[in-house]
Order: sequence, then C-alpha cells, then structure tokens
Amino acid sequence: MHRLGVFGGTFDPVHNGHLAAAVNARRALALDRVLVVPARDPWQKQDRRLAPVEDRLAMLEAAFDGVDGVEVSRLELDRPGPTYTADSVEELHAARPEDEIFLIVGADAASDLETWDRPEVMRDFTTIVIVSRADIAEPGAPGPRWRVEHVRIPPLAISSTDLRRRAAAGDPLEGLMPPAAIRCLRERGLYADRG
Repeated sequence: MHRLGVFGGTFDPVHNGHLAAAVNARRALALDRVLVVPARDPWQKQDRRLAPVEDRLAMLEAAFDGVDGVEVSRLELDRPGPTYTADSVEELHAARPEDEIFLIVGADAASDLETWDRPEVMRDFTTIVIVSRADIAEPGAPGPRWRVEHVRIPPLAISSTDLRRRAAAGDPLEGLMPPAAIRCLRERGLYADRG
C-alpha cells in the first residue's frame, strides 16, 4: 500500500505557492509521492481562456524537475471532454485500490468541494488535504463525513492571476515562480498577448 498525494489544478501558471503546497503536504503526511495533475479542460473555468495545456505542462515539468517524490502527471490531459477530479480519483482508485489517496487542495477550494462534480467520489475514496497559509485562519472541513488533514505553509501571497498580468506587462516574476518555470514561460512567449 502506498500513500499517494494528488494535487490538481490549472497551474496557469505554476508558482512557488504550488511548489510549497506539494512538498509540504508530502512531508507532513509522509506521502510516498505526489502526482501534480494539470487539468486539460477544467469544468469550473469554461469561461476563461487558459494557456495551452502543453505549455502549462512544460512549466510544471520545469518547476518540479528534481523535486524528490513529486511527479507531474498527464492523467487528465489525454481524456476527452471537460476535466473532473472525480474521474481522476476513480481512475487512480481502480488502478491501485490498495493505495491511500490524499487529495491536496487549497483553502479556497476546500469550502467548495461539495459543489464539485460527484463530490461523493472524493469523500469516499480520498482524504482531503487542505493546504493553507500560516497567516490565515485554518479552514474547516468541507462537510460531514469527509476525512480531512491540514497542512500549513509559509504565507506566500502569490496568485496565478497576478502572475499572468505581470507576465503580460513584462514585470519581474523572479521570487514568485521557480526559475525554470519562468524560463519556460518566457521561451514560449506565454501571456504576452494579454497586456
């Protein structure tokens, strides 16, 4: 049996807060590995233009290259239609039913879990890991019958929305994103057309 962390999102773009969430969750909960799973077509963001998924994947691979126990996964990239976390959890559970799955989410997403597609899948097959900054109140469980763990990270007030704006304006990204991810973003000319 393995303890498997699953950390999904759009990662548009990946930033140091994402890195801190993955590595701190792995260490705090003694996870054997953490899969970082970029969403190809997230159903909750159908109204927003995202960077191409292969570009987001490349930034993630650059950001997590060499990070022990963390692996970027194509789990949701080759599946047609909108991306649902429940599909990924079911696929992972079916492939290795003996593994314990820990679904890593930010504090902002934790309160919305009951509104996700088929929340019972996450409730039944995972332990929810709520990652929150040490400078904010620790959020509660998403509802009754959820298995929940809390992981606190340093107060990194970084948002992908702000990073897209900064990239479009040509503002510095250093200190906010892993250097390799910044190089990837710049080499691919991402977000330059959004200024």
